[in-house]
Amino acid sequence: MRYFRPLPINKATPLDSKKILVSKTDRYGKIQYVNEYFCEVSGYEEGEVMGAPHNIVRHPDMPQAVFYLMWQTIKRGDNITAIVKNLSKSGEYYWVTTDFEIIQDNSGEIIGYIAYRRPASKMAISGVEELYEKLLKIEKKNGMEQSLLYLQGFLEVRHLTYYELMEELIKPKSIMEKLFLVMKRTFKYTNNLHSSSDNGEKAS
Repeated sequence: MRYFRPLPINKATPLDSKKILVSKTDRYGKIQYVNEYFCEVSGYEEGEVMGAPHNIVRHPDMPQAVFYLMWQTIKRGDNITAIVKNLSKSGEYYWVTTDFEIIQDNSGEIIGYIAYRRPASKMAISGVEELYEKLLKIEKKNGMEQSLLYLQGFLEVRHLTYYELMEELIKPKSIMEKLFLVMKRTFKYTNNLHSSSDNGEKAS
């Protein structure tokens, strides 16, 4: 099935620092759930994205190497924080800081992922824009493998892992960062309550 791919325009979608964008995918990255704020920001209606690959909101300014690194990490069952430029249906862009919750079945097998996104700070954006532009240029000319090698070298000379770089860029832990953690916990708690309620209704 083909999905709509908008042409990017140089205009930012405004984000509310008191709200989070949430999406759930299966283990292959196909969307199974999005919250209302995800729809509001991305411009897509819920029905338009159900079953779609999550890269429907991938901005062409983002290097493939970053997503490769993200997927390799969460497929191992580890969380990763990343600063990402996304593309809305209107063609506008929005920068977010993303991290993940890994969903496993009773046997411990990964069956899906929940991504939580909040607005990226100006400091975080300025900290990755130049790097992402460099990685993208390398990919266009020499492929993703060379882009990954450059990223590895970039991190090694700074004695950082990618995770540590991202953590440095989103510090200090501001009030808004703490608010995000509270909103994330609240979403998980509410979602679990709904799931428990649904299971109870099915069992009765």
